[in-house]
Amino acid sequence: MIHIVILAAIQGAAELLPVSSSAHVIVAEKLMGLDPSAPQMTFLLVMLHTGTMFAVLLYFWNRWKKLLRERRGFLRAVIVATAVTGFVGLGLKVLIEKVILEKLLGHSKGEVEQLFQYLPLMAVNLLLIGALILWSARGSLRSADATSASARSQRPVGGNPFSDSDSAAIGLVQAICLPLRGFSRSGATISVGLMRNLARPLAEDFSFALAVLLTPPVIFLEAHRLFRASASQLAFHSSDLAAMLEPGLLGMVFSFIAGLLALKWLSRWLEAGKWQYFGYYCLIASVIVMGLQFSAFWRG
Repeated sequence: MIHIVILAAIQGAAELLPVSSSAHVIVAEKLMGLDPSAPQMTFLLVMLHTGTMFAVLLYFWNRWKKLLRERRGFLRAVIVATAVTGFVGLGLKVLIEKVILEKLLGHSKGEVEQLFQYLPLMAVNLLLIGALILWSARGSLRSADATSASARSQRPVGGNPFSDSDSAAIGLVQAICLPLRGFSRSGATISVGLMRNLARPLAEDFSFALAVLLTPPVIFLEAHRLFRASASQLAFHSSDLAAMLEPGLLGMVFSFIAGLLALKWLSRWLEAGKWQYFGYYCLIASVIVMGLQFSAFWRG
């Protein structure tokens, strides 16, 4: 139960910050001696993601309603970005599983989740997202001082701040994030939005609107993988599922609360011009994760 509460707090806080929740949860599970690929842990993560999804819905609901009324192109932009994410994401999944894992690396059955266990890959991804956040922070500061960029991000009420190319670029980087633990989805999408000269609050709103649409199919896929694994291993009985449900719900509540707190913090820092500090954090996290990998290697 203590493990569940700790993981819920980590997931709830990190899921909604641009620092990669998956990287933090996987490292925490390994330090606790837990197996991140076990069906029980997959089930718990589904519940934790559900909690953070509700946190996003509650926090952004009024802002999204206002955007839908005042920004005619907001919904279209969300649909375009999500469509690009789905198309490219499925292509990447097939490439990783069928070509890289099965044909090149010789795995009998490739699953993109196998990549989640590799700490060096995670460290590289944290390094890359840290660099991207810092790059976007510098660019957004320059754009804020430029009249032309300011005019673009402050279009009249009823105008559309998004072009289809803006939406496609953000959807593309979101698709790249999906199989790469450590390459933060929110960090990448907000960064690309800033680099496309979107206003900071608008980039944040758009990123988390995409997350709400993305979360249900991801939950479905993870749940399907869990039950498929349990059926093949005869891992669960009804009593086992009942015993898992209560801590899962508790974890969802904790991740919901932690997610709301994280969103308030993110909004203040993003709108106060402190976006770059998340980049520095990711760079430090990259070094720590690589250090854990080397220490595990030398221990044996």
